[in-house]
Amino acid sequence: MEHRGQTIWLTGLPSSGKTTTAIALANALKEKGVLVECLDGDELRREVGRELGFSREDRMENIRRAVYISKLLNRNGVITIVSMISPYLEMREYARSELEQFIEVYVNCPLEECIRRDVKGLYAKASKGEIALFTGISDVYEPPTKPEITIQTHKSNINDNVNMIMNYLAR
Repeated sequence: MEHRGQTIWLTGLPSSGKTTTAIALANALKEKGVLVECLDGDELRREVGRELGFSREDRMENIRRAVYISKLLNRNGVITIVSMISPYLEMREYARSELEQFIEVYVNCPLEECIRRDVKGLYAKASKGEIALFTGISDVYEPPTKPEITIQTHKSNINDNVNMIMNYLAR
């Protein structure tokens, strides 16, 4: 596998399996000797975006920061795996336009399954109106129209999903 910097952008609803997939994919790439780094949406907010809320503007600023960090890593030969909800098409189009090697992975999982998986209880809080602008409940998620890869975490296991992405990368 060629060792060039690129960004693999995992997008999907909260609790769809983005972070789980990103970690498993990173481990598979590391086993092949590839330089890889994960940028998780929750971690980015905690470490470099504490002041950001969940308005459309703040979400876009969070995306801009992730894109900037990805660019830095990519130009140094690191494959960056970004796992962020990135709910709006314009956000992902911005990332695609800014990153030379961009692979969009749609982590497709039905809302009902995401709600069932939600260990933090965020969907329940959002349904009660305790969390404003929660993707999938009180804010929209615009699914990708032409992702390079779509995985279905409610139908396929993690190994199958990682293998699908790895096979795409090997081409």
